[in-house]
Amino acid sequence: MLDTVRSSLAAFFEGTNPTQPTHLGTRYDTAGNFLVEPGNTVVSHLVKGSPSEAAVIKVRERMLAMPDAGRFAFTPISSLHMTLFQGIVEYRRRLPYWPSDVPLDTGIDDMTRLYLERLRGFEDHGPFKIKVVEVVPTGLTVAGASEQDRQILKAWRDALSAPFGYRHPDHDAYVFHITFAYQMRRLADERARAWQALFDDCLSFLEREAPVIELRPPAFCSFKDMKHFEELLVLE
Repeated sequence: MLDTVRSSLAAFFEGTNPTQPTHLGTRYDTAGNFLVEPGNTVVSHLVKGSPSEAAVIKVRERMLAMPDAGRFAFTPISSLHMTLFQGIVEYRRRLPYWPSDVPLDTGIDDMTRLYLERLRGFEDHGPFKIKVVEVVPTGLTVAGASEQDRQILKAWRDALSAPFGYRHPDHDAYVFHITFAYQMRRLADERARAWQALFDDCLSFLEREAPVIELRPPAFCSFKDMKHFEELLVLE
């Protein structure tokens, strides 16, 4: 039944991707518990209490109601955000995911303090709007709501690469997203049709009810795991 699923979803099914999920064992375990994986990042949280947050939560609830939702480790609603720029992470201590002018064994807390200093006085690149372009098993794929918004997002990322001291290999092709969950086990192939129907229906729902997802201003955050992202400095 995998011929009924979009190619972008193939990686989530047993028949097309039998490999173990990338972050299993370091970010979360097979029981769905989130593990300590400290780091920092720049994100925009969803606006609490907004109509678009309510619509996003509804989609999350529908995914949780699927009979095989137990194959995913869901993050708390309070953690919902869009990552604007990826900071450093404990288990990714290598170039080009770390500034070349800082030793690779520098403590995470020290790195967070360093970035706080570098980001003081950072010139923001203006507000932007995003829309959902696809619903996938782990959450929502999003993009700038207009070409102007897409250019603003690019400007933010290009500017942030200076204080962070690196550009990831996917810097220009980075796919913005709002994570709901991480996959513990691939989905059974025979469930492809049901999940595809859910995604299509949820995307139509979001296009009607939340054509623009409301976000808080970008903020530099620290985290110990994927359950909470503490805003340390709002970049506006």
